[in-house]
Amino acid sequence: MQIQFNTDNNIAGKDRLKESISETLTDALSKFNNKITRLEVHLSDENGQKSGQNDKRCMLEARLEKLKPIAVTADAGSIDQAVDAATNKLIAALNTALGKIKSY
Repeated sequence: MQIQFNTDNNIAGKDRLKESISETLTDALSKFNNKITRLEVHLSDENGQKSGQNDKRCMLEARLEKLKPIAVTADAGSIDQAVDAATNKLIAALNTALGKIKSY
């Protein structure tokens, strides 16, 4: 599974953050490794320099073999929380999408 990162200019520590998130996503999505060809991670800070509640956004888009991409978004108070929430949503969406295929 290839992981591609996209961040806005307001996200700090991009290299360290990419390594940490890559490891988290690889572990969490391990049972889908043979189905996901590419995973796109979009991280942003919606308020920029201003502080705000739930202003960090993580959008995950999983590209699957022979299926349309599946995208989920989560907002939270920190990047880690947003990534965790988006990962849980993606796992649920993948289970649903791939479960429908098995039932046919």
